[in-house]
Amino acid sequence: MMTFADKVNRFNEQLEYTGAALPQGIRIMNPFREFEQTTSISEAFYYKYYNDNNPRYLILGINPGRFGGGLTGIPFTDPKRLKIECGIDYSGKATHEPSSVFVYEMIHAYGGLEAFYKKFYINSLCPLGFTTADAKGKEKNYNYYDSKPLANAVHGFIVDNIARQISLGVITEVCFCFGKGKNENYLRKLNGEHHFFRKIIALEHPRFIMQYKTANKQFYIDKYLSAFGSVDQ
Repeated sequence: MMTFADKVNRFNEQLEYTGAALPQGIRIMNPFREFEQTTSISEAFYYKYYNDNNPRYLILGINPGRFGGGLTGIPFTDPKRLKIECGIDYSGKATHEPSSVFVYEMIHAYGGLEAFYKKFYINSLCPLGFTTADAKGKEKNYNYYDSKPLANAVHGFIVDNIARQISLGVITEVCFCFGKGKNENYLRKLNGEHHFFRKIIALEHPRFIMQYKTANKQFYIDKYLSAFGSVDQ
């Protein structure tokens, strides 16, 4: 019988963009195709924390960023957190992603990595990321909802991958959404059409908190813990 880790690793191994053509200037970002070490890194992570048959609650972010999941293949886990928190080696620049900092502070407040990952599985509405370049040619992150043509192009890909992630063995009673506003609205619309989850609980995105609400970070950690605690009953 395949464990949760086996299923996630197979999901990642087969992860390939299958949506419509992307708008001009937008590049797909697939860490499992771009970096040789990503597969072994992510496999080590999932076998460390998910090698069982426990069902998990699904947490959906937006899409991977260049300095976190876009390198490690693990959502909201940058190379620094991978090495320091998870004890998994990473060869290359130890990049820093503010979202990852918040998520791991919250996980520690919850009770630690093993306790959190035993109950929750984090991914994204769009499990692959996107980048674009500014006028000087500098690459930057791009969200699937940043332009309507991109959101339309990836619609089928997102729907297919939510269904695939549900098949990993997640609990569909509640889905947590990282990102109020556009990400939440997109997920609620999809859920209204496809009835993936009975209930969606949206929380402010870690990036938003770290960029605009750092002074109130503890308030948001407590808010996260309260939301996650609602399914611990």
